[in-house]
Amino acid sequence: MDNQLLCCDGERKSREVGKLHETLVTPGNTSRPDNVLAQISMPCVGEVDRLLELGVEQQKTGQFEVALESFKHAIKLYTQLHNQRKVGRVLCYLALTVYSMGDFPQAIEYASSSLAIAQEISDPPLEGQVLGILGNCYRHIGDAAKAIEQGQQSLTIMRELEDRAGEVVALNNLGLAYKAMGDLSTAIAYQQKSLSVVQTLGDLQATEQILRNLGNAFYAMGDFARAIQYYEQRLTIARELGDHRIEGQILKNLSYACYALGDYLQAIEYGRARLVTARKLGDCRAEEQSLGSLGVAFDAMGDYVQAIEYYEQRLKVARSIPDQRVEKQALSSLTTACYALGDYAKVMEYHEQSLAMRDR
Repeated sequence: MDNQLLCCDGERKSREVGKLHETLVTPGNTSRPDNVLAQISMPCVGEVDRLLELGVEQQKTGQFEVALESFKHAIKLYTQLHNQRKVGRVLCYLALTVYSMGDFPQAIEYASSSLAIAQEISDPPLEGQVLGILGNCYRHIGDAAKAIEQGQQSLTIMRELEDRAGEVVALNNLGLAYKAMGDLSTAIAYQQKSLSVVQTLGDLQATEQILRNLGNAFYAMGDFARAIQYYEQRLTIARELGDHRIEGQILKNLSYACYALGDYLQAIEYGRARLVTARKLGDCRAEEQSLGSLGVAFDAMGDYVQAIEYYEQRLKVARSIPDQRVEKQALSSLTTACYALGDYAKVMEYHEQSLAMRDR
């Protein structure tokens, strides 16, 4: 879940974005701050606040490069206005943006500057949020100990503020940090605490994310039965939210966990549901993966006829993408399954197709 619940100005929803566009940006140019700045000759806090809101909206919709421009311009204007509190918040947003872009060293730099201001002006909500960002950054660069240190400080502040949503994020992120360290038991303990808090808030999206992390942690421990319990709860929420993409991911996890338990029939049931979802989304990659997993499950049951049927479908999808690596895997699976079935003519046919791929 990382910092997806964090908002640097203490709010968790953008404010009147539509009004922002009407007030400051000419039609057809809502993605860049240039037109906004052109209208700010003598900046006032309200106008720059609306520029900041534009950047927030850009960041939320994945327009990271233009969001960076908006935030950098906002910092210049807030600096002119000698508004350190707002400078600190914009630095926080800059950290979140470059974090989303995967530039963790730069995110640490922005977040550290934001933290220094938050501590200087005594802004505990901002301090707690920035510490959370820093914790995630350190986790991503492999410094789990530092991530835990920052995460614990964030958790302490969120609890002092009685910020339940912030507490959820801090607990979950600590769980991720302990998992990165290899301490799965402690990771699970923190994520279960996070789950108990988030369930009191009724935030389904956050609940789904925490259930994912718990399921993955139990899967990593080899406790597939417990992993399945959390994945099934997550599946219910994903279907309630109508998110078919996440539904497909969960069905994949459930299928793999059931296969690991040796429950091939249940693995097949989830695999077929995943296949339906993949085709509904037009996701060829998920479709070929689903077909491959179904073939493997039937193979494990000794039902080579069904296994071959799914492997052949996977081969067709692989060729339509096209993906020679997957095509080669499908041909190999078909060769092995046909050999087990005793269909040596097919074995030779698929073997010859594999040899022909070398000449392409």
